[in-house]
Amino acid sequence: MKKPLLRKKYKNLRQQLSHTQVDDYSIEIANQLLKLDIWDKSFYHVFLTIEEQKEINTDYILNILAGKDKNIIISKSHIEDYSMTHFLLTDNTTLKKSKYNVPEPIDGIEIQPAQLEVVFIPLLAFDQIGNRVGYGKGFYDRFLAHCKPETLKIGLSFFEAEDETIEAFEDDIKLDYCVTPNRIFQF
Repeated sequence: MKKPLLRKKYKNLRQQLSHTQVDDYSIEIANQLLKLDIWDKSFYHVFLTIEEQKEINTDYILNILAGKDKNIIISKSHIEDYSMTHFLLTDNTTLKKSKYNVPEPIDGIEIQPAQLEVVFIPLLAFDQIGNRVGYGKGFYDRFLAHCKPETLKIGLSFFEAEDETIEAFEDDIKLDYCVTPNRIFQF
């Protein structure tokens, strides 16, 4: 299935969700994550929620990670070259929304992608074999290409997997897992 069609479909589906549904589904996804055998790692990358896009509320995941005393890494996007810089989230981290409403750190302790052990990935859609559809700029594919091969790539989705295989390009990096409110997919 073509990515542009899926982007449109899932953006529309997300916009139809109420704020209560977004919150409830986000809690269910966080609870599903607790079932995974991933909590022995140290460095976890988490995206910060774009509320205007009705993305998964990652505050619940951040709370789990903080409660387990894990190193939490967040990113700052660079639109000019579609790259990301990664920073350790600390009590002193100052966040500012970008022009795309992405909460981002202003500065901080930089962390290299090769240090990351688990990456939680935002997405719009995914299929039964771990292909995913994001917003289409390739930020995460570029970023994940610099992670170690054994870094766990975990997509988070309000919706279940597409039955039809999503078109994949040479530089696309597949998921290891995708977690929905009702299920954990392992690829």
